[in-house]
Amino acid sequence: MLDRMFNPKAVAVIGASRKEGKVGRAVLENLVANGFENIIPINPKDTEILGFSAYQSILDIPKEKSVDLAVIVIPAKLVPEAIAQCGKAGVANVVVISAGFKEAGVEGARLERECVEICKQYGIRMVGPNCLGIIDTDSGLNATFAANMAHKGNIAMMSQSGAICTVALDWADKTNVGFSKFVSLGNKADLDENDFLKFFEKDTSIKVIAAYLEGVKSGPDFIRIAQDVTRSKPVIIVKSGRTSVGSRAVSSHTGTLAGSDAAYNAAFRQSGVIRADSLIEMLDLSRAFSSYPLPKGRNIAIVTNAGGLGILTADACASAGLNIASFEEPTISKLRDTLPPAANIYNPVDVLGDASADVYAHALEIVLADGNVDGVILLVSPQAMTDVGEIAEKIVNAIRKSEKPILCNLAGGTRISEGEDLLQKNGIPNYPSLERAVNSMDALCSYYSIRNRKYTSSEEISSDKDAADAVIKEAISNKERILGLESMDILASYGINVVDSRIVKTLPEAVGVSEEIGYPVVMKIVSPDISHKTDVGGIRLNLKHADDVERAYNSMMSDVHRYMPDARIAGVQVQKMLSGGKEVIIGMNRDPQFGPLLMFGLGGTYVEFLKDVSFAVAPISADEAKHMVSSIKTYPLIAGVRGETPADINSIIDALMKISQLVMDFPEILEFEINPLMVMQDGEGCVAMDVRFTIDVN
Repeated sequence: MLDRMFNPKAVAVIGASRKEGKVGRAVLENLVANGFENIIPINPKDTEILGFSAYQSILDIPKEKSVDLAVIVIPAKLVPEAIAQCGKAGVANVVVISAGFKEAGVEGARLERECVEICKQYGIRMVGPNCLGIIDTDSGLNATFAANMAHKGNIAMMSQSGAICTVALDWADKTNVGFSKFVSLGNKADLDENDFLKFFEKDTSIKVIAAYLEGVKSGPDFIRIAQDVTRSKPVIIVKSGRTSVGSRAVSSHTGTLAGSDAAYNAAFRQSGVIRADSLIEMLDLSRAFSSYPLPKGRNIAIVTNAGGLGILTADACASAGLNIASFEEPTISKLRDTLPPAANIYNPVDVLGDASADVYAHALEIVLADGNVDGVILLVSPQAMTDVGEIAEKIVNAIRKSEKPILCNLAGGTRISEGEDLLQKNGIPNYPSLERAVNSMDALCSYYSIRNRKYTSSEEISSDKDAADAVIKEAISNKERILGLESMDILASYGINVVDSRIVKTLPEAVGVSEEIGYPVVMKIVSPDISHKTDVGGIRLNLKHADDVERAYNSMMSDVHRYMPDARIAGVQVQKMLSGGKEVIIGMNRDPQFGPLLMFGLGGTYVEFLKDVSFAVAPISADEAKHMVSSIKTYPLIAGVRGETPADINSIIDALMKISQLVMDFPEILEFEINPLMVMQDGEGCVAMDVRFTIDVN
C-alpha cells in the first residue's frame, strides 16, 4: 500500500488554495514545480486552481482519476470528516499536514484518536497529523510545503520534526546531497518509524536510512525490526531528549542511573542502529554511507601534505578505535621511489607541502593497493604552491575507481573552495574538519561489523515460577510496594544463590540466629522505606561474637530511628559474612518504551559515584550478557589484574540471564536490584547479599 503513497497515480490536495502564503497553495505549487501532473485540488469555493480543475469534495472526483493519495491541509476539526470521505472514495493513503491535534491539548488528542479510528474503519494509512509532508524523488512527488525539493539520491530520511526536515533539505541543496524518500512523521498517529523502516528496507533505491526521533512508539518492535533492517542497510538516528529532565522519580540505583536515554543507547546498540550525537553528525554519516564502499576492517592510511594535520588525524583515529595501518614492504619501497627524499613514507604519509596533484595521486594509488589498508583519510592544506582544484580532480578520479573509502579533509577556507566545489559537484563530501572525517570513517568501519553480526536469542531458564508468583501476589494483596531482604525467595526460585540468612525481630533472636549461622555475621535493617541502608547506619559488618551482635543491634536501631524516625521497621536480617569476593550490582528499571532495562556494574556503596555501568534491554542472550559484563571500564578488576585470580564471570552471566527471564515473566516488577552480588573466585559462583524489588500493586 505504501508503494502507492510514494508513487501515486493521482494526488488530491484537500484544502488547496488560490491565496499566496497559504500552506494549501505551497503544497500545490510544490507538486506542480516538480513535474507531477495528476493533481486534483479540493476546495468548496473554487472550480479551478493553478490551471487544475477543482472539486468541492473528494467524493465528487470521477472514479477514473484513481486517487492514491490525499494531502489534507484544512482546520483540525474538519479533518476527521475529510478522512472519512477519503475512505468512501476509496483513497488508501492520506498525509495530514494540518496541526491542532494531540500536540495542542485534550480536544486535539480526541480529534487525533477519531482520525485513527476512521483510518482503521476504511483501511487507510495516514502520515501525521501535524507534519511537513512526504517526498519521493523517483516519482517526482513533493507533497510538502518545504522551500526545497530534494535532489535525487539514495538516502531515505524520516523526522518527527518538520523543521529538521527543512534544515536537512536546505543543507542537502547546498552540498548536492541526494535523497530517495523524505518523510515528516509528525504525531505518528498511524504510520510510525517501524512502518517506514520496514518499507525502506525493501526499497532498492535506498542505500542508507537516516532519522530524527524524539521517541519510538513500540520499543520491542523497533529492536526486532531494526535488527532485520541493519543487516542490509545502515540506519543512523539522532535522538533528542538525552537529559534526565522530566524523568519520573525512582528509588533504586538502577533507576537513578538509567533514565530513558540509557534505554535508547542500549536498544540502538542491540539492534545495530548507529546513533548520531547531533543533526550535523547524522547528515555527515548519511553522506558517507551514500557515497562510499564499506571498508572490510579498521586499518586506516593517512595521506597528507602537512605533518601536523597527519599527527592530529592519527590521534583522532586512535581515540575512535581505528588502527593506523602498517604498510607492506612493497608499499614502502614504492613510496620511497615515488616521493621526494624528505617525504615521510610511513603512515601517516606526508607528501610535503609543495606536493603536486600527480604526487598526491601516485601516493594515493600506492597506499590503496596495500592489502593492510582498509580505507584512506586524505588531507590537503593550502600552501602557496598547492593547486587544490587539480588535486580535487585527482581525488574524484581515485574515488570513482576505488573499492575502498577515501574520505577527504581539504582544510582551510577561501583557498580550498575550488576543490571543495569540485568534490561536491561530483557528490563527494569534503569534511570541514579532520575529526568529522575520522568520525565518518569510524561509522563506515563499525557498520561492516554490524551488517555481519549474528543475533542470538535468549535461552529459556528453568525456574520455580509458581514460588516467585506466590511472593509477588502476596505483596500485591498486602499493597506492599517495596520488597527487600524478605524477598530473597524470589531469587532462589530462579536458581540464584542467596546468602544464608534469617530475619529476626528482637535482640535475643539476633544473637541466637548468629550462633546458629556461625560467625562472623552481618546485620542489615529490613524496612520498605529505606532504600540505601548505609546512608542511615542500617548495616553492621564483621560481627565476630555475641557482644558484637548486641552492640551492633542497639547502635543500628538508634541510628536508623535518628535518621528516619518514621521508617517502618520489619526487623533485622542476620546473614553469614562472606569475604574474598568482588561486589557487583545487577538491576532493572522498566522503561516506558522498551520494557525491562537491565543494568550491571561494580556494586557496593560506590555505584552511583562511579557510574561505571552497562545497560541492555531484556530479554538478553548469553552473548549480550557477556557484553554487559565486559563493557564496563572496571572490567579488569573483575577479570583479574596483576596476577589476581579472576572472579567467576560465567556465574555473573548466568545470573544476568536468570534476572532477564524473571523480569520478563513478571511485568509487575517495576524496579529490581541485587546490591551487592558477591562474586567469588573463578569456578566458585556468586551469592546475592541484598535485594530490593519495587512491585506494581495497583
